[in-house]
Amino acid sequence: MFVSAARRLPRLSDARRTALIDVALLVGSLAVINSLAHFTELASYRSTVPLGVIAMVLVAIARGYTPQSMGISQASLRRGLRWAGISIGAVTLVVGAGLALPFTREFFLNDSYANLRRALVAALVIIPLQTVVPEELAFRGMLHSALDRLGGTKLVFGAGSLLFGLWHVSSSLGLTASNAGLTELLGSGSLAKWIGVGLAVVATAGAGAVLTWLRHHTDSVIAPIGLHWALNATGALAAAAAWTWL
Repeated sequence: MFVSAARRLPRLSDARRTALIDVALLVGSLAVINSLAHFTELASYRSTVPLGVIAMVLVAIARGYTPQSMGISQASLRRGLRWAGISIGAVTLVVGAGLALPFTREFFLNDSYANLRRALVAALVIIPLQTVVPEELAFRGMLHSALDRLGGTKLVFGAGSLLFGLWHVSSSLGLTASNAGLTELLGSGSLAKWIGVGLAVVATAGAGAVLTWLRHHTDSVIAPIGLHWALNATGALAAAAAWTWL
């Protein structure tokens, strides 16, 4: 019975077997990097994630990944930059509108960016170098390519978006407590914390799908880098502005 069942299982081609190994290596590496960056003494070092992703890129290149396959080729640069600009403009308009409305302004009150100088450093240095570029190289660069080789576009959108959402579990553990609007809405207990985590996972998975579409549409990580930066950086700057209006 076991022999006949084994015979019915489809055999993976060499290319798909290699892609499966690549996906496993990438997901495992991301899990280790995420854990080191949030739950060990390395959490105090802002270079943990960038250095980890650099190591992943070097391994990917050794395994045959090219700049084109990772979305960083010069051929797609112009299109990526154009869509990055469109994305940044659209997010800026939406965030500006939310900041201007009194009943949505309190949701920008993040304690981490109560100081304008801190918000500027975060928006222009920390967010792009520590978060946006490493995450986009990992998820919309290497993982996007590996998932596409393994199962095509559906797997890229489904698994890639879900994994991007799960990547944010550890970083959203204190989300509710640090955001005045969410604390007022959900409370401050353990249940509120995990509701905040769930909302963050759903939101970032949805954002991951949009970022994946940009990568797929432009064949470049520059476009999702632009949108990702805009979502994070304008939020930080809007938080500083919201605190000044209190």
